[in-house]
Amino acid sequence: MSKSMKKIIDLGMHPFADTFITENQLNMSEPVYPLQCFLDEQTGYIKLGCQTNPDDRYNLYDYSYTSANSNFSKNHWNLYATHVSKKLKLQNSKIFEIGSNDGYLSNQFQLLGHKVLGIDSSEYMSNIANKNGVETYCGVFTKKESIQIQQKYGRADLIIANNVFNHANDAIDFIIGVKNLLNKDGIFVFEVPYWYNTIIDKRFDQIYHEHVSYFTVKSCYNLLKQQGLHMFDVEIVDYHGGSIRVYATKNSKQIDTKIYNYIQKEEDAGLFKESTYIEFMNHLKIRRSKFLKNLYSISKKNIPIVAVGAAAKGNTFLNFYKLDNTVIDYVTDTSKHKIGKYTPLTRIPIQTDEFVFKKYKEVYVIILSWNISHIIQQKLKEINNNIIFLNL
Repeated sequence: MSKSMKKIIDLGMHPFADTFITENQLNMSEPVYPLQCFLDEQTGYIKLGCQTNPDDRYNLYDYSYTSANSNFSKNHWNLYATHVSKKLKLQNSKIFEIGSNDGYLSNQFQLLGHKVLGIDSSEYMSNIANKNGVETYCGVFTKKESIQIQQKYGRADLIIANNVFNHANDAIDFIIGVKNLLNKDGIFVFEVPYWYNTIIDKRFDQIYHEHVSYFTVKSCYNLLKQQGLHMFDVEIVDYHGGSIRVYATKNSKQIDTKIYNYIQKEEDAGLFKESTYIEFMNHLKIRRSKFLKNLYSISKKNIPIVAVGAAAKGNTFLNFYKLDNTVIDYVTDTSKHKIGKYTPLTRIPIQTDEFVFKKYKEVYVIILSWNISHIIQQKLKEINNNIIFLNL
């Protein structure tokens, strides 16, 4: 790591956040690593200090996140496909999706008449996508892997990479790989959680080992420019509690002035100053202490406490707050890839909403999937009107 990188956030020791433990793995110990973020004040680039093996992250345990894990997600990807196709005036285009997961988004582009290739690092997810009719190449995307893909499949008119660029151990190597696969006039579109929202909203739980890099408009612009890609537009979308959708190409294009406006906004918010993160960490520790004081007073009442949403960010929250199965009775989720398993390290059983909330008359609830909390609250009240929601 460069000497110019300064440690700004330390959340302690954490397992892979998208790991969920099966019954026959309960007697095993999954790996844990320090979860710390470092900042390059000059370029604005933020990344984890501990580099883990990407193959372990996605294949040591069955990877469980799916693009089609909720109606909210599916609606987002449906709109993404139609919006990007219309904005870029795509017609019968050749599209590669890096981090294609279960193939849901790739399939939306197929339905619009485009030829699509999925690229994903999880063998488990690649098999699901292939069964769903989306041709998928399985491998961790790198510059080296891009050469093999190019030799077999050629180049693309459009490369999309959503919530995966931030997963790459080497962001520069990833960009070079994208350049290798782009046609001369090809366009690269990617979506990542917006670091501005993470810091302003004090949402530390989107930090986890699968997320190696944390992006601002400034850091995206600088990284792409350094490797000869020109960022010409950016959009703010509401996915993951706030994300940026970046558009870049090999050719020079007129740059939308809002890119400069967002960079100025980020600088004004102090996102590239070490002092901002001293205040951020102090806030997190105080908030954690207050929450735990309230939670442990509730636990004395012998009323069940349930967390909702077996999400990666939920595991960061549970492990940072040190809440395990001695405090939390269940975590609920709708994904068939998670139900019946256990949360990593904290070993909390995962069950359906119906199973848990019909079981208990009175119950306290912590919503871990806070980005869709309004949808979750409405649904849970229909199952059990006696639920008491706890604010994070």
